[in-house]
Amino acid sequence: MADYIYTMELRLTPDQLKGVGLVQDVARAAGMNLYLTGGAIRDIISGFSIRDLDFTVQGNPLKLQKDLEKAGAQITAVEEDARTIFISLPGNARAEISMARTERYEKTGKPPIVTPATIYEDLRRRDFTVNAMALSLNEGSRGLLLDPFNGVADIEAKLIRILHNYSFLEDPSRLIRATRFSARFHWPLEERTQARYDAAKEGNYIDHIQRGSIGHEIAALAHEDDPLHVVKMLEKEGWLTILHDHWTSAKVDSNGLTALMKTRQQMVDLGYAPDAGPAVMYFLTARLSSKDIADLQRLIPRKDLVEAWRDIEDHAKELAKRLMGKEAATPSRTWQLLSKARPEMILFLAVTARQQSVEQKIKNFLTKWRQVQQKIPLPEMTELLITPQLPEYPKIAHDVFMLLLDGRLRSRTETLKFLKPFAPPPPPPPPVPRRGRAAKAAAVAAAATVAGRLGTSKAGAKGKKAKEAAANPSTPPAVPAPKPQDHPKSAPKAAPKAAVKAKPAKPAPKAAKKPVHKTAPKKAAKRKK
Repeated sequence: MADYIYTMELRLTPDQLKGVGLVQDVARAAGMNLYLTGGAIRDIISGFSIRDLDFTVQGNPLKLQKDLEKAGAQITAVEEDARTIFISLPGNARAEISMARTERYEKTGKPPIVTPATIYEDLRRRDFTVNAMALSLNEGSRGLLLDPFNGVADIEAKLIRILHNYSFLEDPSRLIRATRFSARFHWPLEERTQARYDAAKEGNYIDHIQRGSIGHEIAALAHEDDPLHVVKMLEKEGWLTILHDHWTSAKVDSNGLTALMKTRQQMVDLGYAPDAGPAVMYFLTARLSSKDIADLQRLIPRKDLVEAWRDIEDHAKELAKRLMGKEAATPSRTWQLLSKARPEMILFLAVTARQQSVEQKIKNFLTKWRQVQQKIPLPEMTELLITPQLPEYPKIAHDVFMLLLDGRLRSRTETLKFLKPFAPPPPPPPPVPRRGRAAKAAAVAAAATVAGRLGTSKAGAKGKKAKEAAANPSTPPAVPAPKPQDHPKSAPKAAPKAAVKAKPAKPAPKAAKKPVHKTAPKKAAKRKK
């Protein structure tokens, strides 16, 4: 169970993960069992980008609207018949919360009869096996994957399979959905599903499609990774004219759409999460008349998408005007202006800007100036110990970046001159270690031990020398060297007053002369005779 929770946390964006926690807390407070279902589970397991979060609760989700708004979510659309609410979570994460239900179709083309049901019954009413899975977000079973139709196996086999033979007859919009999924994932229809698809197409089941289903399919195109390819596949199968009579791939601005998706990926790599849906719809319907566009917008249930699509040109013109004014007179001011602007407007203006200066500023914002930002921290900051540990470091780094953008820090000298006032003072020297009583006693004992060893070694040396002298009496005894205080030159001089008062020393008595023996000459005389 924990593996799927780990996979979910790994695959969702930070904003989507926060949205899951928000909905989970609200549902838990209301006492409703909550499951992550449908396309979200499919994309988590398959590895494709996760566009929307689909939640299913066992209960009425319409009762959660006030609590969701208090928690920070925005209600964008409500379908009371299906007990479904569409919300926009903080960070532009889109989500849908629906009631676990069964759908009974009494007649083709008529809305189904909806009744509350368990989560297992809800999975049985869905379109394809890869969408008939649920992940429990409840305390007792969190992380449990419900897959009654073996959708994981079809994901691994890369196949699109219907749940039962009457799937396309009950809901003809599944014909469009099957084509859209096949174009998005590049997965073929399973053999039996393909046979039912061909039969439904030949029987013109699509003529019984409901108006609300058309709106959902139009809105789904806004969030495709390759919308141009999907539109061409729908046109090939004949489904694009079902969405609107005058809509063809020739009415699409292909060059603008390609540039838009390329710029979107560039912004995603930089850490932005722009909602490209309104801009995608702008280019998909670029050559349609105003009346045709208005007809398409009326069919879409999500009014936030429609409003953003309608206002995208006006907001882009306003941002372009600000970029050409004094508010963006310098690179640093331009950076601050674009940093506060909505990512969706930057994305759209990067493709549609007609002023060269506006186009160049947005290009620098996404490329050149990012390289300057990556140079921080500068070597001079490291040298002066200006590190991220300092509380004022973010402001210093921002100011340095602004000065670098404007070219006001061109040399090492200028950089050091600016940074030195922010350098922290040098750390104080370490305190002298204080010895306790036990340490002092141990030091004294150690000194005494060393002194005792030295005294023993000296006494042993003296005894050895005495034994050697006794063994060799002809060897003169060693005369100890005079001590410094015994040397006459090293004796301290007496004070002058003491020298005056001192009495003169008595002369030493002369030594007595030895008597001269007179017998020696007499003996010498006798020898001469």
